[in-house]
Formats: sequence, C-alpha cells, structure tokens
Amino acid sequence: MSLTGKKSKPRVVVAMSGGVDSSVAAALMVEQGFDVIGVMMRLWSEDGKEMLNRCCTPEQMDDARHIAAMLGIPFYVLDVKDYFRRTIVEFFLNEHGKGRTPNPCVECNRVIRFSYLYERAMALDADFLATGHYAQVLPGKSGLFELHQGVDSHKDQSYVLHVLTQKHLAHTKFPVGEYTKPEVRALAEKFGLPTASKGDSMDLCFLSGEDYRDFLARHRPQYAQPGPIFTAEGQLLGQHSGLPNYTIGQRKGLGVSYHEPLFVMAKNVTRNALILGTREQIGHDELTVRQVNWIAGAPPPEPIQAAVKIRYKANPLPAQITPLADGRAAVKFDVPVFGATAGQAAVIYQGSRCLGGGLIEDDIPES
Repeated sequence: MSLTGKKSKPRVVVAMSGGVDSSVAAALMVEQGFDVIGVMMRLWSEDGKEMLNRCCTPEQMDDARHIAAMLGIPFYVLDVKDYFRRTIVEFFLNEHGKGRTPNPCVECNRVIRFSYLYERAMALDADFLATGHYAQVLPGKSGLFELHQGVDSHKDQSYVLHVLTQKHLAHTKFPVGEYTKPEVRALAEKFGLPTASKGDSMDLCFLSGEDYRDFLARHRPQYAQPGPIFTAEGQLLGQHSGLPNYTIGQRKGLGVSYHEPLFVMAKNVTRNALILGTREQIGHDELTVRQVNWIAGAPPPEPIQAAVKIRYKANPLPAQITPLADGRAAVKFDVPVFGATAGQAAVIYQGSRCLGGGLIEDDIPES
C-alpha cells in the first residue's frame, strides 16, 4: 500500500485498541472495501503500571497488531504519552483542584482522538477516521451531518462524542454503531477474531484500576486537606478528609449525624468547606452550561425543547435550552434533577439525535 500518489479506493484510519469493538470496526471497513490503516495510540501510564493501563497494555498492543495482520492491513503505533499526560491527566488533576468532577473521556475525545489522531489520519491522506464507538453519523437536512445514538442503548457513547463538529462528522465512521454488543461479538466470531470474547474496559485508563482518590492523593496531596462540613444553612457538622474524596449527591460515608438524611450539595473550594443539604435542597431545576458545542455548527436562534443528560449513564430529562452569549446555554428542567455536578457534561438530545452539549458551570442555582 502506498501512502502517496492517487488512491484506488477511499482510505480510512481505524483507531485500534486491541478490544473487540475496534477490531470489528477494522474488519467491517476491510469488508466494505476501504483502504484500511490500523493505528493505536500509546497513552500515559505511571511508571511500573504499564501492564495495568486499561487502553494500551503491551498485551493489548500485541492483540491489535495481531488483528491487523489477520486483516492484512498495515499497523502503526503513535506515542502520545507526553501529550496525553499534559492534556488529559493534568486536566483531570486540575479540575479536581477546582472542586469539579471532570469527565476525562470527553476531554480525550476532544483533544486526543478527534484532534491529535484525527489530524494525523488526515495527514495520511485518509478520507475517514473510524473508531469502535457505539454511535451513528447520519445525513441531516441542508447537507448537514447528524450524530445519533448507537442502536444498542445500553452501549451508546454519543454522550462522550458531543464535542464533534461538522468537520469531524464528514470524515468519521462508527462501524459498530448500527449493531448491538451481542451482534458485534457475533461479527468478531464470523471474522475469526480472537477478541470475540474479550471483556469490556470501563474504568479511566490512566488510573490502571485504582480508585481515583488514591491517584489524587499521590499526585496532588495538597488537595486532601481536612476542612469543615456545613449544612446549607451554615451549621457546622464536622470535618471532611479532603474535598476530592466526595461527590455531589453522596449520602454514605459523610461521618456526620443529623436528624434527617443529608447529601453532598456543593464544595466551597475557597473555604475548603463541604456543604450538605437535604434531598429537597440538592434538587435543581436550572443550570448553566459553558463551552457548548452545537454539532450543527451554530446554536438555535431561539430556545428549544429537548432532553438533557447530566451524566453518562443518566436518563435524558425534558428541559428548555436557551443559548446564551460566550458559548453558554441555560437549561431549565421540567422537574428538579439531582446530582448535577460542576465539570460534568450536560448533553442535549432530541430523540436519538445528539445536538451537542457543554460543561456544567460551578454556580448551580437553587431551585
């Protein structure tokens, strides 16, 4: 295969991980007649934990290389360790220092997969970048592309792909998005791929199976400073062990006594204080979202009715979304929602179509 000169058929770079989804994605692209190139990124791991990284252990790299050889496609490894460390791991650490709960997978798709890898795929004269995500790119009105949920609602990953733009969607393929997970495993068996029965990886890759609190304690020990616990009304209840050790909506393990159940309501980084509230107090029917990406390329000209997911596994809830200045949007839910967390993504849907989304701002108003 030549990477220069005139191509005889469309070229696609497939992001491979050694798992069943990306392996089947590569096999489907070969079956559909594309000129396929397999690429795997070597991401950052702590020294001595390379065998535990959930995305690119030496074993996974060998699996991906073996799959590529079986499919008769070239295979390359991109060393992204330092860039991943600077952009994703530092982002994760710094956001926790601001009292937020980040989603590194969203940031990785924005900065690594659909910026760094996407640009290198285009530099190989590829027409498309393909991944093993469970999502779909479908044609829309006026020549626009639309991002839709994957057919398998239990595996859908459109939430972490809301950062994509029209440029991305025009050159992106999600080959497994039109299949359920059992169908993907059946396809792996049909293609004779040894990854057919391989398990899924759900944890953050760079944590290497470790609790994120232990990771933070090692890399940002200054975050684990004890501080006061207050009720929403200002009553002192006790002392916390460090703000990153708690999540919004948490009820158990707070170490305080009160005459009714209390939940983590907010983190006051300035005062290093943990704020607890009753279930009624932690419900919000409004929030503001920053850094909103509208997949259509521009925000709607007026408020729209849609559904919003405030976490990856949350159910979409009906809301009115009003675009604001500076890439922000106001979200007004039909009913109060619980667990809205600063730093997490709020992603907007109309039916199966993902319209875009952004990050929940720190100042969540009370309902």
